Amino acid sequence: MIPLSEFRPVGVVFDLDGTLTDNMACHAEAFAIFNRRHGLPEFTMAMRERLDGKRNSEIFPILFNRTLSVDEIRAFSEEKESAYRALSRERLQPLPGAIALLECLAARSIGVAVATSAPEKNVAHTLGAIGLADRIGIITRSDAVPRGKPFPDVFLRAAEELGVPPDMCLAFEDAPVGVTAARRAGMRCAAITSTFSAETLAASEQPPDAAYRDFDAYLESDGRWLVN
Repeated sequence: MIPLSEFRPVGVVFDLDGTLTDNMACHAEAFAIFNRRHGLPEFTMAMRERLDGKRNSEIFPILFNRTLSVDEIRAFSEEKESAYRALSRERLQPLPGAIALLECLAARSIGVAVATSAPEKNVAHTLGAIGLADRIGIITRSDAVPRGKPFPDVFLRAAEELGVPPDMCLAFEDAPVGVTAARRAGMRCAAITSTFSAETLAASEQPPDAAYRDFDAYLESDGRWLVN
């Protein structure tokens, strides 16, 4: 396999939370409020390694340790996500280098998409808050495909909508579950260390090709070809 510095993707697929914006602290605060309200254990980093990137329909039954009805999942999801939206208002910014990278990709006519487990309201809120709503036209969500991350479905859907073979796509992800999903889709994967360490991400079932602190770091190293 050629080094990532020599790989020339035809499409680029971004995860949203923790990748295009460093917002996972807001999600952690929202979960802390939710868990206290419902008498649930603390949402630890060890749990987050297993759950970050999964769909709410999969997270909440694990938190409550029981089967939940569709209505319960819907209600719990709205409770937690409305707290996230309130907490994150005025606090969100694009990850350093995100806008520069998107501009470089547009200049080279490389298609971009988002592949996220975030629910629809959160996607609109977060992309709008970081000023990227008009820059990325293709949004694929895990709740609109048969299986969520770590299965590859949402990344495969993104590649399909881009009209690009998965093996010609580069994915950016911040969570082990998401890295595994991207690699299972057959994509090259660059990890962002905003949430988890490079060591933790490297221990994913299918590790990323490389890890960077942000998109500036990617453009300064393996992404230099985009700016030259």
